[in-house]
Amino acid sequence: MRIQPIDLDRPGNLVTGLHEAYVAGKTDDPGPTMSLARFRHDVAAHEPGARSELWAVVEDGEVVGGYGLSLPQLDNTHTGWLFPLVVRPERRGRGLGSALFEHVLDRLRAHGRTLLLAETPVTGVGARFAVAHGMTVSLMEARRTLDLRKADWDALERLLPRVEGYHLESWTGPAGPDLIPDLAALMNGMNDAPRDADIEDVTFSLDRVRHREEGIPIRGLTAYTTIARRDSDGAPAGYTRVYLEADRSSGWGHQADTTVLAEHRGHRLGLLLKLANALRLREHEPHLERIITWNATSNAHMLAINEAMGFELFDEWNEWRLAL
Repeated sequence: MRIQPIDLDRPGNLVTGLHEAYVAGKTDDPGPTMSLARFRHDVAAHEPGARSELWAVVEDGEVVGGYGLSLPQLDNTHTGWLFPLVVRPERRGRGLGSALFEHVLDRLRAHGRTLLLAETPVTGVGARFAVAHGMTVSLMEARRTLDLRKADWDALERLLPRVEGYHLESWTGPAGPDLIPDLAALMNGMNDAPRDADIEDVTFSLDRVRHREEGIPIRGLTAYTTIARRDSDGAPAGYTRVYLEADRSSGWGHQADTTVLAEHRGHRLGLLLKLANALRLREHEPHLERIITWNATSNAHMLAINEAMGFELFDEWNEWRLAL
């Protein structure tokens, strides 16, 4: 068995093969599948804040297993994020997964990293593998879904809070250049969300945010974004965003970050933002069936907002850690 690197400058069919192995190996995950376009951008490409490595095992011309490793460059430079580590179901039970995991640890050490992070459902193959290889739970998470097909829209409209002193601004697709500074300020507000105790703040520079926005169509996505501004000076106060496939090939919407900056909290802006964005989706994206969202189970405030909107528990996940 040979674990070979994938050249990210000339990824070719190996990235496609690794994506196919990832799709085949999603036996524990009933949620939406990452498209090839998004996989190429999010897993198989570098970004301003991180470098990526991909490794594969090829047998008889087929990728039978492999992994992706993201290595932050601007902050949290002691960490590595593992996604995916996959072995095709029909090739399991031969030690290939363990060999790949040991290879991951060797690569982390080669880069001077001391903390490995990964995610799996709380039960199933991935969780058993993580425990067997010495990983421990860092953060407990849950996914919830809002079924737009049976939502009580009249009740949701009545739930919209009246918030004095703020107004909403919405757009579809990437943010324009004039919005990048405001979006960067808002994304930096996510640093008080629950996380592993050894994770530092992430700094969202203008270049970093601009790269993210430019990557939205490359990933095969579009986005519905709503931000709140203070009336008195136009200062950005909070935002929410939902991604969906640009070709509308899926009935899934993917809830991204929702945050309200600390100095603007206490006005129910989080609920207002999420409700207003959901109502926009209902109006403009009638094909959309469900919105899926991730939350740490300790994030009581956001969980309360989701439950008020009718989000229902879909499944539970663990973020795993291994200190080297």
